[in-house]
Amino acid sequence: MTAKAEQTIGILTGGGDVPGLNAVIKSAVYRATEAGRRVIGIRKGWKGLTDVTGPQDANYVLELTRANTRTIDRTGGTILHTSRTNPRRMAEGKVPKHISAERLKGLPFDGKNYDFTKIVIENLEQLGISCLIAIGGDDTLSFAAALSAAGFPVVGVPKTMDNDVQGTEYCIGFSTAITRAKDAINRQRTTIGSHERIGIFRIFGRDAGFTALYTAYVTSVRCLIPEHPFNLERAVQLLMEDKRNNASHYSLVIASEGATWEQAKVAEMGEADAYGHRKKVDVGASLAEEIKKRTGEETITSDLTYDLRGGEPDTMDHLVATTFANIALDLILDGATGRMVGVQNGCYAHAPLPATSLGPRRVDVAKMYNTERYRPNYGGKLGAPLLFNRV
Repeated sequence: MTAKAEQTIGILTGGGDVPGLNAVIKSAVYRATEAGRRVIGIRKGWKGLTDVTGPQDANYVLELTRANTRTIDRTGGTILHTSRTNPRRMAEGKVPKHISAERLKGLPFDGKNYDFTKIVIENLEQLGISCLIAIGGDDTLSFAAALSAAGFPVVGVPKTMDNDVQGTEYCIGFSTAITRAKDAINRQRTTIGSHERIGIFRIFGRDAGFTALYTAYVTSVRCLIPEHPFNLERAVQLLMEDKRNNASHYSLVIASEGATWEQAKVAEMGEADAYGHRKKVDVGASLAEEIKKRTGEETITSDLTYDLRGGEPDTMDHLVATTFANIALDLILDGATGRMVGVQNGCYAHAPLPATSLGPRRVDVAKMYNTERYRPNYGGKLGAPLLFNRV
């Protein structure tokens, strides 16, 4: 066996879990072992590479084989578990106890946080990993890009229900989120209609409205997205119009978690995570209060966020996850790193790992969103990709 064939591939999942992660892990393991490569799973995302003590540390290291990954693609979540650790912002009070003061001296420090990039690379080398597959959203992949820039070979696989990673039209978890949201909304129509109320559904989308927009597209209801602050009076007027014109006297609206109305600011709460994000105050509850105040109408609010994460992936996510994993292995076996697999113009492709400076990908409001009616645009699709918008 050549030295190249003996190389070990590492794989980790970071950020929020989505259905389809285990399908990536399994497919990567099967393809890698077919090529004579060993695969090591890093548990708990980037935390595994900041806190690991060595190759025998079962808390953070799991040898992956065909035997222990054979059935994992049938379930959701991630067998490697996950975290929101940001190695470039390791709080002084969270430094692992086994990291010596001598090792800390050589790390960049801003007075509060250490940059653990050097430690991560040292740990990867200690584990014998020559290339890493990082599966995650923009936060996870932003550190993957930093790791690549520091000289360590990395290939990224995008996942997030928000579908907002730069460089790809599709992220694992997106199709399942839309499918589950559509089912939940259609189930709740009976209750909302029976009580003749206004139904408000809060859904994923801190910075981008793709999940709300596509769910609205297949449920034929209105949606509010972060890219276009809405006029509150106009939104209430449209919902009341829908209610009057509906034979069952109810109306529905889907609100991205980052949506807000004109002249208002999306309030945040709690401590910021390692990537600087704080939780958004529930826009659904806030909108319900405003509707009650203006019209006296009763509302039913439903949070369609974490419920969409659970369970096995739908067919689309399973298919894409399997293909992304195989493309990632194609790149690694060809010696191409610093890349992220994805979809562009409706076709599988790869692009540079997205840098933090790019920010999230956002809805093209002019092409995709009717700002007068707060609905998706249904026209102008000729020549567009079958399922999703162009990058």
